Amino acid sequence: MNILFIFTVAALRSKIKVMKKILPWSILISFVVLVGTALLFMIDDFSKSISYSPEIVLPKKETVSLFLVGDMMLDRGVELMIKSQGKGDYRFPFLKIADYLNKADILFGNLENIISDKGTKVGSIYSFRAKPAAIEGLTFAGFDVLSLANNHAFDYGRTALEDTLLRLKDAGISYVGAGLSSKEAFSLIIKEIKDTKIGFLAYTNLGPEVWQARNQNPGIVWIDSENFSQIKENIERAKKEVDVLIISLHSGEEYEKKPSQFQIDFAKMAIDSGADLVVGHHPHVVQPNEKYKEGWIFYSLGNFIFDQSFSKETIQGLLLKVIIKDKKIAEIKQKKIQINQYFQPTID
Repeated sequence: MNILFIFTVAALRSKIKVMKKILPWSILISFVVLVGTALLFMIDDFSKSISYSPEIVLPKKETVSLFLVGDMMLDRGVELMIKSQGKGDYRFPFLKIADYLNKADILFGNLENIISDKGTKVGSIYSFRAKPAAIEGLTFAGFDVLSLANNHAFDYGRTALEDTLLRLKDAGISYVGAGLSSKEAFSLIIKEIKDTKIGFLAYTNLGPEVWQARNQNPGIVWIDSENFSQIKENIERAKKEVDVLIISLHSGEEYEKKPSQFQIDFAKMAIDSGADLVVGHHPHVVQPNEKYKEGWIFYSLGNFIFDQSFSKETIQGLLLKVIIKDKKIAEIKQKKIQINQYFQPTID
């Protein structure tokens, strides 16, 4: 029995030694668990008190919107509607669309008439001269650049063309494809918006060569296939000065739904030379468009404001909404234009 007692005591002493070693660690572990649990509850309560935004919103890259429209004429039947329906207010043709146009950073169109009270009719029966008050409608619509390289520039002679250029200049509207001298007519028009430089050039192969601006004489930029090399150099030089280059061509056959070979050859030459977008005018109907290499070609935008209500095709047109991002064309949206019975364009 004494031996059993001795073994029991020895066993107890051994357990006590083990407990002495384990106990501090047990206490420490329990303390860590308790502190950790408390911290978790504190962190949970703190995180609930913080207001988080539902999403991280990155700053949007700035874009430039450029609108381009087709043939625009403010004489003849359009002038009649201005007088009879618009009480002489030259804003009348633009009333249905001005709000939309004013969303553009830059607005471009082809002006198919001179604006003057000077000159004598030297053209055909289809000669157009709008009253000086027509400027009010153009500024109301927000036009920034107008092409005058077309077959109506000389309807009332050189004097009326010169007067038109001066009136546009006074109104703060840039013109392209015509000028008071050869240098001005061939000059690149640059509009800088949101740190992006957009350039405009305009050409036509219609009308006689004598309409060409020469030296200090007012005129237009008249071309043919024989001086493509000169135009190519002109476009290449212009592209070096801008981020985006727009070319306007007044050419083709009236009311034809397909482009002529000259239109095709010129447009592709222009893109090959550095143009980003080529837009056409004169056929008075919408023609096909295509993506060519790194550029876009719209052979004819059709009518924008005109009194040609004799067919469905001539009271329709296209408005191009060109989105420019990172100094290059990111997208081109086509908006259908429908001209109503008062010769007012509307977005269809």
